[in-house]
Amino acid sequence: MSARPKQLHVNLFEMACVSHIVHGMWRMPGNNRHRMGEMAYWLEVAKLSEEGLFDAVFLADVIGTYDRFGAGDAPALREGVQIPNLDPLMLVPAMAAVTRHVGFGVTFSTTYEPPFAFARRMATLDLLTGGRVGWNVVTSYLRSAAQNFGLDDEIPHDRRYAIADEYMDVLYKLWEGSWDDTAVRNDAAAGIYTNPDAVRRINHTGTHFRVAGPHLVQPGRQRTPVVFQATGSPAGLEFAARHAEVVFIGGQTTADVRANIARTRERARAHGRHGDDIRFIVMAGIVTDTTDALARKKLEKYQQYYSTEGALVHAQAEIDLRRYDPNERIGDVLRREGVTFGNMNRRFRPDQTIGSALRQIATFDEGRFFAVGSPTTVATQIEGWLDIDGVDGINLRQYHSFDTARDFIDLIIPELQRRGRYRTAYTPGESLRERLFERPGQARLPERHFAARYRDPAALHAPAAPLFPDEPAPSPLSKAS
Repeated sequence: MSARPKQLHVNLFEMACVSHIVHGMWRMPGNNRHRMGEMAYWLEVAKLSEEGLFDAVFLADVIGTYDRFGAGDAPALREGVQIPNLDPLMLVPAMAAVTRHVGFGVTFSTTYEPPFAFARRMATLDLLTGGRVGWNVVTSYLRSAAQNFGLDDEIPHDRRYAIADEYMDVLYKLWEGSWDDTAVRNDAAAGIYTNPDAVRRINHTGTHFRVAGPHLVQPGRQRTPVVFQATGSPAGLEFAARHAEVVFIGGQTTADVRANIARTRERARAHGRHGDDIRFIVMAGIVTDTTDALARKKLEKYQQYYSTEGALVHAQAEIDLRRYDPNERIGDVLRREGVTFGNMNRRFRPDQTIGSALRQIATFDEGRFFAVGSPTTVATQIEGWLDIDGVDGINLRQYHSFDTARDFIDLIIPELQRRGRYRTAYTPGESLRERLFERPGQARLPERHFAARYRDPAALHAPAAPLFPDEPAPSPLSKAS
């Protein structure tokens, strides 16, 4: 009997803003992005995602503005590039109330806000949703974000990860160790709601944080929400190997993607985990219609509304590429202008010509995981992503709200289901973790995960080995939380 083919996991990639990734598209007739400040918009997002049997609505976030291109906030404000931008945690309760199954991934930074209050908010969401939440761990890379929290500039990259590692340690102690499973008795006859002997302070004292506890929220179904993370740097890889359950991966070629996956699994095993304890997700762009020709025509229509300036704002471009000879290389122009490559390395290469960079922006094609065509054409490409590249799922990038999701649901999902590549129903009552790992009855982190050590009360006060032991200086944010 042959094994079941790998099925695709899908998150609808969202952000509570007008222009998330595909800039300028908010101007297209029929697009609903301008409604992002209406509750009805998010209820429709949630219901549509559940109709499509998606794993989750994944909410990105930033806590600053993209102010490097154009030397100020004006270009981002004019183009709507991730500003205005709502707090994603505030959206989840409303979406959860009108759904029963779909999960929610929420982005939150470990760098600027103390862990105790965040632990409470996420634990509340896990409890109220019955275990349908995940957290995308970020450390925040915008200079403006640092300035919003009282600093002059960004905290250096690797030091942000050292802070994040201790942040996770505090959260695990609160989520996994502060309350026993049996703490809540709800015994009216005895007059005991919670057994005091089953709740404990964590008394964490570290380099960056001092947190007494106890945790304020009784355990939810997952205790620790599913941990998402995007990574590319050596520090990020090591952090993911210790903590992450779902890793956003990338690569321009199959070889790149497979190597990134293998490297992450190898490091996870070094931390005592199994290679399959991590799921790998990519951001994917899909434009589809009933035929290849109609899909290409739809893409051409979309491209008419795309904003090059919006893309340059988002890329934090140090120069305006439109002002230079398209045959020149980006690196040569930057050297002549006395400007470092800086943030542009997130999207471009120094040996790339100005013209090719501008064409790259205009085509919508930002990498390997981009498909345009009929359901048959797109489904075949997706099978290659699963079987050849070795990924587990996608964050579905939205070009048009709600047509992108509707096209995927009406056209692509039935074809994937015919091929055995997509679920035909939710499993009733499963947590987000159970769904992602297809492990019924295992809503909590496995015992081999770093967080599980704090299920032993004796371990709460034992100092954990830091992931980045050479990180010497306390953060300026050190405080009792």
